[in-house]
Amino acid sequence: MTSAEAARDWLCHTDAQVSAHYVIAEDGRCWQLVAEDQRAWHAGAGQWGAVADVNSRSIGIELANTGSQPFSEPLMAALEALLQEILKRWAIPPWRVIGHSDMALGRKIDPGPRFDWRRLARQGLAVWPAPATAGDFLSDARRFGYALAAGQEDALLAAFRARFRPGAHGPQDAVDAALMADLAARYPVDRPPLVA
Repeated sequence: MTSAEAARDWLCHTDAQVSAHYVIAEDGRCWQLVAEDQRAWHAGAGQWGAVADVNSRSIGIELANTGSQPFSEPLMAALEALLQEILKRWAIPPWRVIGHSDMALGRKIDPGPRFDWRRLARQGLAVWPAPATAGDFLSDARRFGYALAAGQEDALLAAFRARFRPGAHGPQDAVDAALMADLAARYPVDRPPLVA
């Protein structure tokens, strides 16, 4: 969309058949479009772990960014404040914060490699891996939560690298396997949620 306002307006239009709970503009303005306890249609087809209906089990936040530019400081600050509130209100652990590209391999690419996941992780709002003993990349990816079908290996690697190794290129390597092994060991998708 040409602006955050245009995206907001489209997400509120009945013809769009898409919505989100929140939209955050480049300047940090935040609009709530759907109540958090209501279903929004932000995720579309996709899966995370055993959850195949992500729309019914998530709170969708759309960020005004083309994917080719850095995310602005006001936008990131607003996102951090909003995430802190949502995670506390719903007792959502940081390992359950994912991007569209995580749950819709190959179909969605947002938020993209310019998004600062490490910044969120430093505040306990997401996770970040540390190198571990490399295991089986695909098996560990499934343990972490990626749901991949046959033929999606390249899409998985692209989504993983966009989030955890921006700028990495070429075939899957030992660094990818070591990072994925850490994620799978510390944050397996079947790990129980935190008790509030």
